[in-house]
Amino acid sequence: MSAAEALQPGAADQVAAPAPLPNTGSLSRRMIGIAAAWIFVLLLSGGLALDRILTNTITTSFDDQLEYVLTAMISSAEIGPDGEVFFNRPLGDQRFLEPNSGLYWQISGQGHADFTSRSLWDRALKIETAHSDAQPHIYDSDQFPDHELRIIEQSIYLPGSKVRWRFMVAQSRAEMDLQLRQLRETLGYSFALLALGLIMMAGLQTLYGLWPLRKVKEAIQAMRTGRMDRVRDPMPIEVMPMVEELNALLEHNEKQAEEARRHAGNLAHALKTPLTVVMNSATARADDLADTVIREAAVMRRQVDHHLARARAVGRRGQALARANVWESAQAVERAVVRLYPHVRCDLDGSKIAEVAIERQDLEEMLGNLVENAGKYGGGSVFVTIDPKGAADPKLVDIWIEDDGTGIPEKERERIFDRGARLDTGKPGTGLGLAIVRDVAEIYGGKVELDESEDLGGLLVRLRLPRAA
Repeated sequence: MSAAEALQPGAADQVAAPAPLPNTGSLSRRMIGIAAAWIFVLLLSGGLALDRILTNTITTSFDDQLEYVLTAMISSAEIGPDGEVFFNRPLGDQRFLEPNSGLYWQISGQGHADFTSRSLWDRALKIETAHSDAQPHIYDSDQFPDHELRIIEQSIYLPGSKVRWRFMVAQSRAEMDLQLRQLRETLGYSFALLALGLIMMAGLQTLYGLWPLRKVKEAIQAMRTGRMDRVRDPMPIEVMPMVEELNALLEHNEKQAEEARRHAGNLAHALKTPLTVVMNSATARADDLADTVIREAAVMRRQVDHHLARARAVGRRGQALARANVWESAQAVERAVVRLYPHVRCDLDGSKIAEVAIERQDLEEMLGNLVENAGKYGGGSVFVTIDPKGAADPKLVDIWIEDDGTGIPEKERERIFDRGARLDTGKPGTGLGLAIVRDVAEIYGGKVELDESEDLGGLLVRLRLPRAA
């Protein structure tokens, strides 16, 4: 791409535009959909139950009226001199006198003509001869083509008669069906409006409940543009854990960036002096230029190794799944040290299952420096104890490295951790081993201490590292 094209507005944005992240759909639509489905199920169940209850109530009331008329008929019926049944008082409902009014009665007996209400006119109620009921029996019938009937009947013996008379009262279901239809329409409209109102309320509740997430988004955008450094607005209790983790992540990243800048500055400062010495020697065409270059290059290499070890530890510290078995790493270090120093005897003891929340490479680098120092400066015996009983902090794994050497005087134990510090200059080394161990241990949240070994009489190094969950 040419310089002119690169300067065109939007060109860099088009190149740097990130690919859209995959998503699992709208959280609001998911919550509203679940609420709507649950509202539909509850209202449908409640509506069906209420419809059944009200339908039974209306039907029972309708049947009670028919049974009341049937009771009035039976109590008013007598047998005349001719053996026919008659009423000693008329029934009070005027509809019995109106033809096809929808309310009818009929009394039937074997061998006798049917005694019917005037409302039946030229029709008669069908008699089911397959059964005879001593108690009131209610059923629906479609024997009239113009309207469906609700019929109640009962068979009894009247005083002075040996005939079993069947009393029947029938009424059109039109009125009851109309009431049921109006009831169901009212229930349908009411429950539909209720469902709509509840879904709208669920939608408003969802939008209001998720509104703090918009504030988090705005705060993150403000941080990205440099207007804020943390999410400081008050948030609901449910959102606060996420905000706290976000702020902790930002603080962690800032610490890592600051450590990276500090390490880069320290490395540049450490390399500046050796480079100056080399340049001065080269400019002066000194006779010992080759020796000077070799000596200062070794110094620079030690500094680079030291800072690289710190940088690796800082980069791995954020890996939440980092864990290493201490026994396995100690065995690997022991084999390497024994090959390097054949006269050294290295013994391991303690827990074989203790694990630390550290990358195995960093753990072995720390153990390697400590065990190698014990083998190099000791008298030939090295003893490593992993997670001994009676440790001070259960959250830390203690690793003791002991040797039978001369040890380190107490007043020198703090200085020995400085970069390049060495007490025995007669043996090869860089003086960075303990400094690297201390820096890497502190980066992971651990620490290292020096003491005198009670068993071997030499140096005791206590390396304490965070225990893996």
